[in-house]
Amino acid sequence: MTLDLEGMTCAACAARIERKLNKLDGVDATVNYALEQAIIHAGHGVTVDELLAAVESAGYRARLSRGLAPAVDAVHPWRLIVATALAVPVVVLGMVSASHFNHWEWVALGFATPIVFWVGLPFHRAAFRAARHGSAAMDTLISIGTLAAWTWSAVVLLAGLAADTYFEVAAAVTVLILLGRTLEGRAKRRSSEAVRMLLELGPREVTIIRDGAEVVIAAAELTIGDCFVVRPGERVAADGIVTTGESALDRSVVTGESVPEDVAVGDAVLGGTLNTYGRLVVRATSVGADTTIAQIARLVAAAQAGKAPIQRLADRVASVFVPAVIALSAITLGAWLLAGAGAGRSFTAAVAVLIVACPCALGLATPTALLVGTGRGAQLGLLVKGPEVLERTRRITTVVLDKTGTVTTGRLELTAIDLVGARPESEILRLAGAVEAASEHPVGRAITAAARERHRSLPEVTGFRNVPGVGVEGVVDGTDVTVRRTAHGITVAVDGVDEAIVRVADTIKPEALAAIDSLRGLGLTPVLLTGDSKEAADAVAAELGVGRVLAQVVPEEKEAEIRGLQAAGEVVAMVGDGVNDAPALATADLGIAIGTGADIAMEASDLTVVSGDLRGVADAILLSRRTLATIRGNLFWAFAYNVAALPLAAAGLLSPVIAAAAMAGSSLFVVGNSLRLRGFKGSAR
Repeated sequence: MTLDLEGMTCAACAARIERKLNKLDGVDATVNYALEQAIIHAGHGVTVDELLAAVESAGYRARLSRGLAPAVDAVHPWRLIVATALAVPVVVLGMVSASHFNHWEWVALGFATPIVFWVGLPFHRAAFRAARHGSAAMDTLISIGTLAAWTWSAVVLLAGLAADTYFEVAAAVTVLILLGRTLEGRAKRRSSEAVRMLLELGPREVTIIRDGAEVVIAAAELTIGDCFVVRPGERVAADGIVTTGESALDRSVVTGESVPEDVAVGDAVLGGTLNTYGRLVVRATSVGADTTIAQIARLVAAAQAGKAPIQRLADRVASVFVPAVIALSAITLGAWLLAGAGAGRSFTAAVAVLIVACPCALGLATPTALLVGTGRGAQLGLLVKGPEVLERTRRITTVVLDKTGTVTTGRLELTAIDLVGARPESEILRLAGAVEAASEHPVGRAITAAARERHRSLPEVTGFRNVPGVGVEGVVDGTDVTVRRTAHGITVAVDGVDEAIVRVADTIKPEALAAIDSLRGLGLTPVLLTGDSKEAADAVAAELGVGRVLAQVVPEEKEAEIRGLQAAGEVVAMVGDGVNDAPALATADLGIAIGTGADIAMEASDLTVVSGDLRGVADAILLSRRTLATIRGNLFWAFAYNVAALPLAAAGLLSPVIAAAAMAGSSLFVVGNSLRLRGFKGSAR
C-alpha cells in the first residue's frame, strides 16, 4: 500500500519515517522524499492504523494514498511575498551603512520579528515536533539559526551592549529558505507531472449505447462489455474492441509513436488514445485500474518510488547529518571563543555552519532524477520497471535479439515471383491470390495480400480444396489452379503446368538496421536468436550486419542459451515479444520486452518498449544510463557542496546570509539538473 506523507522537509525526515515503519513486524517500507510517499509491503497482520501511528510517532502525518501521483505540498506564495516585503528594508539597514539613522536597529527589530516568528513559524513547528520525538531535522538547523540570530540581536539592543546585531541574518535566511522551498516545490511538481498526465488522460464522461439510445455517464461507471461512442477529437475512455466505424488514433501519449494508427471493426484500441476523425463505437474489455494506461502509470509510479542502490549511501549520511551539524556548530562556537575571537564573530561562524548544511540536496538527488527520467520514458513509450534496473544497463555487454516479431515483423510477405512458364507475373499473382483467398494459412494470406495490392478485385474460386501439408487448389476463370509447397518453394500451377515459384518470408522491420547500429553505438554486441534454420537466420543476420547467430533454438532452450552466454562472462540483455521469450527475459541480466507482444513477456522484463519500435531498445538503454549518470552527478555535487561549504562556514569565511542562499541553491541545482532529462529525444521519435 501507499501512504501520502506530510511534514517532511529533508532526507533526514524520510530516513526517520522509514526506520519507524520498518521496526513494525512484517513491514518492508521505502520512503520517497521527492514523492512525499511511503511504499509499504506488509504482512496480513499489519493494519493501516498501526502504520499511521508509526508515522505519527516519528513526528509526521500520513494518510492512505488516494492516487498514484501525489500532489506535492506547495508553499503559499502570499507568505513569501509578505516575507520579502518585510525583509528588504531589514537587509538594507543591516548591510548598507549609508542607510543608517538614529535608532535604526529598533526598526530592524520591528520588521524582523514577524518574519522570524510568523513567516518562519512552519520551521519552528517542525523543529519542535522533531525535538519532542527526540530527533532533529533540517528545520531544526533553520529554526536554531534564525532564533539565535534574532535573540542575540534583541538582547544586544535591549541591554544597550556595544556589539553588532544580526536582524538581517534572521530575516534574509528565513526568506531565502522559503524561496528555495517554493522553487523546489514547483520543480518537484514538474518532475512528477508525467504520471499525473497519464492518469488524467481519460475523459470525465463517456457516451454509452444502452437499449439503442446514447446515454452519458461518468467514465468511472463504465463496465466491461459496455459499448461507448468515441467522436472525433475525443479520447478513448477504456481499452476495447471497435464494433462500428473506422478512424486513425493518435497513440503518442501511450506509446510515444507520433504517427496515428488506422483502426477499423475488430481492432483493439487503448484507453487514453485520441480519435482523429471518424466516429467509433468501442466495446470495453478493460476499465479503470485494469486498462493499459493505468497499468503503465502503476509501473512508472513504482519505479519512481523505489531506490537505486546508490541512494542507500545518501540515506545513511542524511540520517546522522543533522545531529552532526548541530555538534559541529557548537564546536565551532567553542573553538572561536577559545581562540580569543569576539562573541559576535564566534556566533556568526556557528550560525553559518547551521544554515549552510543541506541534506535536502542529498535527499533529492536520486528521486528527482528518477521522477523525470522514468516520466520522460513513459511519454516516449519506454517503461523502466524499477530503479535497480538503471545500474544493470551500465554493465550490459551483449544484446540477444529474438528474430520473429522482434527483428522481423512476424508476418509473412511475398518477396519474389520466379516465372518458369509463359504466363505473365500479374496473371500468376491474380490466379494464386484468388485461390489462396479461401485459405487461412499464413502463406496464403501473404499471397492474397500481395494480389489485392496489385489488383483491385480478385475473381471468385469454385471447387476449392485444401490439402493439409501440401497446399490448395480450385477453379478460377475456368482454369484449374494449384498452389503447393515443393522442395524449390511455393509452386503455382495452371491447368497442370508449373508457371511460377512464389517466395514469401518474414520480412525484417524497416527500423531494424538503424536499431542494431544504435546498439553498437552504445558499445553492445548484437546476437540473433531464432528457432529458424541456420540458412534463414544467416540471411537475416547478413542483411543486418549481425555477426553472431544462435539458430534452430526451440523455445524451451532459449533460457539455456542465455545462461550459456552468461557463463562465458557476458552480461546479457534479452529482447523478445512472445510468451516463449518470458523465461529468457527473466533469466537475462536485463530483460527488454517489445510491448506489442504478450503481456507475460512484459511482466518478465525489466524494460518495455510499448510502441514495438526496435529503435526504442537502444533509446531505453540510453535513457536509463543518462538517468543513472544524472543521479551520480546529483549525489557528487550534493556531497561536494557540503564537504566544501561546512569547513568554509566553520572557518568564518561564509556569512549566514550567503550560506542560506548557497543551501537553497544546492537543492535547486540538483532538481534543475534532473529536469534536463525532460529534453531526452530517442532515435525512434
